[in-house]
Amino acid sequence: MVEYFLSLNPLVQALIAGTFCWGMNALGAGSIFLVRTFNQKMMDGILGFAGGVMIAASFWSLLEPSIAMSEGGPVPVWVPAVTGFLLGGFAIRGLDAVLPHLHIGAPLKEAEGIPSKWRRSTLLISAMTMHNIPEGLAVGVAFGAVALGMPEATMAGAIALAVGIGIQNFPEGMAVSAPLHRDGMPKWKAFNYGQLSAVVEPIFAVLGALLVIVAQPVLPYALSFAAGAMIFVVIEEVIPESHRNGNADFATMGGMIGFAVMMTLDVALG
Repeated sequence: MVEYFLSLNPLVQALIAGTFCWGMNALGAGSIFLVRTFNQKMMDGILGFAGGVMIAASFWSLLEPSIAMSEGGPVPVWVPAVTGFLLGGFAIRGLDAVLPHLHIGAPLKEAEGIPSKWRRSTLLISAMTMHNIPEGLAVGVAFGAVALGMPEATMAGAIALAVGIGIQNFPEGMAVSAPLHRDGMPKWKAFNYGQLSAVVEPIFAVLGALLVIVAQPVLPYALSFAAGAMIFVVIEEVIPESHRNGNADFATMGGMIGFAVMMTLDVALG
C-alpha cells in the first residue's frame, strides 16, 4: 500500500492527503451520533489542541523548509519566509473582512464580514471553511515540494503534516457539529454541516501542489504563505474561541500538547 501511494502522481497524492484530512473532520463531526452531550471544558481543550498542532506545523513543516530552500538564492535567506508569511496573513485577513462568518460560541450579533442574512449554521460553516483553506493549501504545497525533489522536503514530512492536520481536524468537526446540535439541529443535519466545512481541503491541497509544481521558484513563498495563513487563523480565531468560556488554562495546556504531538510527528517522521 505504501509503495503504491509513493508511485502515484503528486497531484493524486495531494488529493488523497487532503481527502484524509476531510475524512478526519467528518469522523469528528460524526461523534454526535455517539455522545449525548459535550463538556464545554473538554471542547475548549480540544480547540487549544488544534491550535497547538497548527502552530507547530506552521514552523516545522512550512517555515523551516522555506528558510532552508532559500539558502544560496538571489535574495537574503529570510526574504521569502517573511514575505510569504505576511502575505498569507493578509490574504486571510482580506477574506475575513468580506466573507460573512460567525465564530463558534459567538452570538449571532457578532457575525463578521459583509453584512448578510445568512443563517447561523451557514455562518458557522463559512468560518470553519475559511479556517480549513490554509490547511489544505499547506498539505498540497508539502507534497508539491516533494515532487520537485527538494532535499529539504521529504515524503515522510509531507505525510506527517497531513497526519497532524488530520488529527486536529477530528476535534474541529466536533466543534462545528456539537454546537449546532445543541442549538436544536437534528444530528444528521449537524453532522452534514460539520463535515462540509472541510470539503475545501482536498480542493486546495491539489491547487497547492499544482502551484509549486508549475512554478517552482515560488515554493519557499508558498510554504511560508500557508504558514502565515494558519498562524492568522490560530491567533484570530482558534485561541480566542478556546478562551471564550473561562477555560483558558485548560485550553492552553491543550495547545501545549497539540504542539508537542505535531512537533514529534514532524521530527520523528520528517
